[in-house]
Amino acid sequence: MSLLLAVSIWLLHNLSLNYSSTMSVPVIAVCNIDGHAGVSSNSSVIAARCRTSGFSLLKNRRRATRPAVQIRFATSDMRHKEGDIFFITSSELASYVSEIFGEGVSLEAFLSDNVQFRFPFENNRKVPVHPMKIVSFKEQYMAVGEMRLSPDSVIIYGEPFVLENIDRVFTKTIELENLHSSAHGVARIEEINGVRMSDTEVKYSLDVSRYVEISSEAVISLRNVPAGRHVSVYPSVARVVYKCAFPVSNDPSADVHFYIDYKDFIKSKEGKCVPVSTPLPEGVISYTIEPEVFDCIEEGRQ
Repeated sequence: MSLLLAVSIWLLHNLSLNYSSTMSVPVIAVCNIDGHAGVSSNSSVIAARCRTSGFSLLKNRRRATRPAVQIRFATSDMRHKEGDIFFITSSELASYVSEIFGEGVSLEAFLSDNVQFRFPFENNRKVPVHPMKIVSFKEQYMAVGEMRLSPDSVIIYGEPFVLENIDRVFTKTIELENLHSSAHGVARIEEINGVRMSDTEVKYSLDVSRYVEISSEAVISLRNVPAGRHVSVYPSVARVVYKCAFPVSNDPSADVHFYIDYKDFIKSKEGKCVPVSTPLPEGVISYTIEPEVFDCIEEGRQ
């Protein structure tokens, strides 16, 4: 028993010492490369001269006999060689030593200048990201413009019959309650079975401003009416409520005009038209007009 104890102590002591030795690990690469599969179809053995403990060396020898491990590489580190062949150089591999060989391993040198992986070509298309949101505001506050996403589109990969039925992807529900200031954050993109995406999340931002309401009356005019034609609008005057960012520097009603284009009247059904406004002055967030639809009658038209 004394001999066995002595051998055990000697073995533990030696395994705890650091040694310089060759370590090798079979690796499957995971990388987000446009137009290619996200996982390499081959595995490559990455070998290097390392300094580590005897325990780590024993663990590495057992690891070498197991299935290849998946290592996620940054897209910027993977370089294109030809076709669907990509490679990563030893200088970039240096930042993945812990992931490849394990913790407590100090790199001395890789045994090859680069390692190659094959990423098969894959069908893909670019689609917009649509935000799913539930937003409420504190009284007298509102959004200024639409919610912005970054990125606002993603590349999706998959079988052709799957991709042809996807024209957009959606975020998980973004819930923002009682807003009284601008909001921003990160939202996950809803996964789709059988589809891989270039991004799994987006950054969102929504500008919020306090507003005041200014009411006025506006005459509804007509534009681009051909010579010899006469069109009347009923009613000819509308009530407009402007929502303006606080504080308000001036009344916007004098600078905004509302009109119906004759071309829209021709395309309309039964002469019912929606007026449009001239460009809104700075500080005007939105407006409502009452009524929303106007009757247009062309006199003397056959």
